[in-house]
Formats: sequence, structure tokens, C-alpha cells
Amino acid sequence: MQQLGFEGMPRRLYACTPTRLGTWLDCPRRYRMTYLDRPPPAKGPPWAHNSLGASVHNALAGWWRLPRARRTVATAGDLLDQGWIGEGFADSLQSARYRHWARGLVEAYVTGLDPASEPIGVERTVATRTDLIAVSGRIDRLDDRRGSDGSGELVVVDYKTGRHLLTVDDARTSLPLALYALAAERVMRRPCRRVELHHLPTGRVLAWEHTDESLARQLRRAEDIAAECAAADEQFRAEKDGGQAPAVTDGGQAPALADSGQAPALADSGQAPALADGGQAPALADAFPPRPGSWCGWCDYRACCPEGSAASEPRRPWDALSTEVAGPPRDGGQADVAPAARGAVTQADVALAERGAVAHTAMPE
Repeated sequence: MQQLGFEGMPRRLYACTPTRLGTWLDCPRRYRMTYLDRPPPAKGPPWAHNSLGASVHNALAGWWRLPRARRTVATAGDLLDQGWIGEGFADSLQSARYRHWARGLVEAYVTGLDPASEPIGVERTVATRTDLIAVSGRIDRLDDRRGSDGSGELVVVDYKTGRHLLTVDDARTSLPLALYALAAERVMRRPCRRVELHHLPTGRVLAWEHTDESLARQLRRAEDIAAECAAADEQFRAEKDGGQAPAVTDGGQAPALADSGQAPALADSGQAPALADGGQAPALADAFPPRPGSWCGWCDYRACCPEGSAASEPRRPWDALSTEVAGPPRDGGQADVAPAARGAVTQADVALAERGAVAHTAMPE
């Protein structure tokens, strides 16, 4: 007997985060390993630059959550020390050097902040939906900037701690920042056009003022990427004998995502299709191709990917750290300087590593 459909049923929405969409663009194979394979392949060790970035983000978030009277420069540094994440560093001495350096970054940054200027949100999750997607993400800081005439605007602020030098184009072309602005506008019911990258090592603020048209272009871009992801996800599910993935309809909520940005586990046994030597079931090779290059040295799944291993040198967990960081002298001698990275590390490599594209622990969106 033919099963009848329900006319007028809402279309399933593709639930996603900017990180998930960005992972697909960077490498469909890594996307599959991160979000679909269950159990997922074993990852490499944590990255020191992610530990440093998370420590700074957490300290700044904690500073804003304090009572106004306690928002001092020294307190910001203390929060950094207390919440320091020491994973991925060469040893305890290197970790101490970077903790000392990161404390200086945080203290210098909050020196330029007004403790009384309360943000609308800190590490705030925002979400929005269209006819095709339900997208959510976490904003480092959402400001309410007021002019002398009383007019105000919402501003999306994203902290950056890496050694990659940013430009205004990074703010202008950032898909996550544009989606955060759209979501913040719809959640708060106020215009949000300005997005800012705050690069703590240089003290620079890279800002961009979006228009309705530029935000609409970025939203269409997100929908196009999501359509590719959805098609690949469907092909993956087909290999699992009818396993179903969660969907979102106009009458429901997007499935909750963990802080790691991973999607909920697949139905049935939770096992991925049988893998070939290249890490993929033969029928899925075309749907989830690798995109090998020198940047594969930063990938958590490099050891599971023959093409990525062949295209890149392995990177030590601390290789994306700045090579010019000095810490307190040891035993009255010369100040320590971080060891240089092994092999040639290009600016493109560092940019990929720092934006969380290959993060062991996903950075806050």
C-alpha cells in the first residue's frame, strides 16, 4: 500500500552552526569524520594555540560577569591565571611563558574597556532560521553602542589571539560574523550591522559595516553551503540502511549542539559505514572528498587520511604559537623564547589553524 504524504507539511530545515558550514568548505572528508562518523576517528593531541585562545576567551567572559566594582585590570589577569589551560604545550615551562604573555594581553585589552559599559551579551548563543536552514552560534560579546544623540546600534565583537595578521577584509568576508549579526538582529529586534574583530596581540580592531544587501548575500551563501551538506548527509544516511538524522521543522526546535559543535549521534548502532583504505566507504568517496594541502598538517584527523598525510608535514601541538613570546627569566638568566616551529609554516597554514578549522577543542563561535 502506498503511504500518503501530508500536504502542506513544513519543509525540514537543516540545523547547522557556522563552524559546521566552514568545516564542509575546508574539507568534506574532515566534515564527515567530525559530524557523521560514529564512533568518530581518533584525534591527535590538543593544540596549544587553541588552549591559549580558550583561556583568553574564558578570562574576558568571566571579567564581564563580575560585579562592576570588581572589573579591574588586575582581576582580569588573575582570571587568566586561574583558568589557564595548559594542554598542547611542549612542557610546563613553555606553558608558563605563554600564560605570562596571555595575562599581559588580557590586562592590556581591558585597560581600554569601560567597566560600566554593560554588554548585551557575553558568550551569548543566538539563532535564526530561514525557509531552508536553522543556524545558531555563540557570540564572544554583543555590545550596545550609544551615540551622543541617544541613537544606538548592536555590534558583534569577536576576540582573536593568534599570530596571523588580520585585515578589514577578514571582518568583511567572515560568514560567521555576518550570521551572528543577522541572528542578533532577529533575536533582539534591533538593527545589527557592525561586526568587529578584536586582535589582542596587536591591539587592532578590524571593523566592517554590513548593509542589508551584504547580509543577504552571506545568508544565501550559508544556504548554498547547507544544501551541499544536507545532500551529503542524506547520502551518508542512505549507507546506514535508513538511519535518520534529526531535522527541524517550523514547529520545532533545532537539535541542541554540544560545545564541541558536533551533531547528535546517528541512529541505529551509531557506527559509520565500513571504511576503505582512504577512510571512506567506496560509495561515499565522491560525496566526501579530501582537499589535501600543506594545511593538512594541522588537521586532527591527519593520521586517518592518506592523502592529507602525503600532502603535509606533521605539526607539533605548539607550532602555531608565536615564536617571539618571552616569559619571565629562569634563575636570573635570559628570558625564555618560544621554540621555532618545525618546518616552514606559511601564513595560510597559521590562519587555518587559528580560526579553529582544525581545532581539537572547538573554539567559541
